[in-house]
Amino acid sequence: MNVTTIGIDLAKNTFSVCGCNAHGKVLFRKSLHRDKLHAFMAQQRPCLVGMEACSGAHHWARLFQSHGHTVGIMAPKFVTPFRKGGKNDGNDAVAIALAVSHPEMRFVAIKSPEQQAALCLHRLREGLVQDRTAQVNRLRGLLSEFGIVIPQGFGEARHAIPRILADTNSPLPVLARRLLQDAYEHLEHIHQQVLAYDREIEAIARQHEAAKRLTAIPGIGPVTATALIATVGDFRQFKNGRQFAAWLGLTPRQFTTGGKTRLGRITKQGDTYLRTLLIHGARAVVARRDQKEDAIGEWIRALVNRAGFKRTAVALAARQARVIWAIMTKNSEYNAML
Repeated sequence: MNVTTIGIDLAKNTFSVCGCNAHGKVLFRKSLHRDKLHAFMAQQRPCLVGMEACSGAHHWARLFQSHGHTVGIMAPKFVTPFRKGGKNDGNDAVAIALAVSHPEMRFVAIKSPEQQAALCLHRLREGLVQDRTAQVNRLRGLLSEFGIVIPQGFGEARHAIPRILADTNSPLPVLARRLLQDAYEHLEHIHQQVLAYDREIEAIARQHEAAKRLTAIPGIGPVTATALIATVGDFRQFKNGRQFAAWLGLTPRQFTTGGKTRLGRITKQGDTYLRTLLIHGARAVVARRDQKEDAIGEWIRALVNRAGFKRTAVALAARQARVIWAIMTKNSEYNAML
């Protein structure tokens, strides 16, 4: 069969596979178990293979590329318009085969094992930070049941809780004191794990030349720099800095019709983790705006007076995204005067 395009609907164990010719006509539909998918694709002549971006997509993409296939990974929302009929695995595979051959389709860059290993470090650290916050809030809520209120913030709680538990005059029953002590020790264990991951990320940033250049940008630390490099990989896949900022969801949503352009809030599309890191870093820069006497400091102060603190932080994050793109594509150093 003259198969030029194959669409694969990824799953845990059973995969739906659809093959089409150059005219988009479906030539075959198959349902294959995980153990048979690799062998089946190895027997196919090199063609265009489409998959949705989900768990395991990059692993399968690397395997298929080793057999000469051209692989395109797409966001699921770009595949939905191509699906005809009900939502099932077979129709999804056909839609993927049609979508991957569309000339205007946007693809996700295939990540290397090293990139995914770095992202594992970031994902585990992010989960531990969430667990740490949840544990602090849990301790704060339990202590409030006994009339003990501690200040907000992890640092304040970490120093206040041991003093409360050590105070024999506090209104804590023996059972509650023991249980809260166990909970605090668990919190401390989580915190130490976060610090260990932070040190590992800092070590990676010191060894990576591109990460060193990114950390020179105000508001960009080792966590943000390594996350950007591991997630994006090749920054040349974006035509310009604005396209990169739009990919991060930092550009305004457009409502344009009849020649009238209306801009709304930021789209919040793309990678939430990267966008959050950039905005948090920008917030820190905006908070120290009075210490900056350069042109960027003047721009920040003027924008804060006109649009407020939060909008300025988002605007600065979008500006930093463009600077990041320029530094990574031109292999240049950060220049605060530009």
